[in-house]
Amino acid sequence: MTTVYWAVDNSLTLIGRGVRMSARNVEALLMAVMLPVLLMLLFVYVFGGAISGGTGYVNYVVPGIVILCAGFGASTTAVSVTRDMVEGMIDRIRSMPVVSSAVLTGHVVASVARNMVAMAIVVGVALLIGWRPSAGVADWFAAVGFLALFMVSLSWLAAWLGLVVKSVDAAGGSTFAITFLPYVSSAFVPVDTLPSWLRGVAEHQPITPIVETTRGLLMGTPIGDSWWIALIWFGGITLVAMTGATVLFRRRTA
Repeated sequence: MTTVYWAVDNSLTLIGRGVRMSARNVEALLMAVMLPVLLMLLFVYVFGGAISGGTGYVNYVVPGIVILCAGFGASTTAVSVTRDMVEGMIDRIRSMPVVSSAVLTGHVVASVARNMVAMAIVVGVALLIGWRPSAGVADWFAAVGFLALFMVSLSWLAAWLGLVVKSVDAAGGSTFAITFLPYVSSAFVPVDTLPSWLRGVAEHQPITPIVETTRGLLMGTPIGDSWWIALIWFGGITLVAMTGATVLFRRRTA
């Protein structure tokens, strides 16, 4: 019981540290918000007239932008983990009676909180430019919970990547694939408008079912099998990333 209490106490302390670091790193927060907002404005006002999205294109593209926002936030998580590894923070922690798992937990929870705030801001801007979701209260709660699960899996993946690389500069680019995947999905255009060779990629990667589920919850479009496919992706990514990050962290701090 004492061990559990100590682990929880350590985790809460390092979660608080991660949240404070996020609040102080205004540039990273602005980047995680400004890039998705600028892309949303670009797609809505520059490309929107040429792209068919059923109803108003803003209603189609906003769920994809919300998912893209999470990808940009993952870069900050990877950088934070790598910085702790290479700049002496881990050495200080090793000299104290701190449960090692609390370090990664602190980064992951702080990442989820930071990215949820960034997505809330993006949603606010979307409402200002004409996005009109049809979701009821229950749908909003379901969407927030669904996106929180997405944040957890993505944050663990970013933490793992932050441990794999050896420098802060490399950490910033390690999440490139995460930010690229939404462009090859149904986030910005329907999958059936893509070339046949690209359509297969879009249909069998994690972002498409995640976007379709988010869009269905917020806009009332058909979800079909997307929700359980997305949950399988969440579970698989979280399990692999958490295991890989834990093993690699113990190896590098042994």
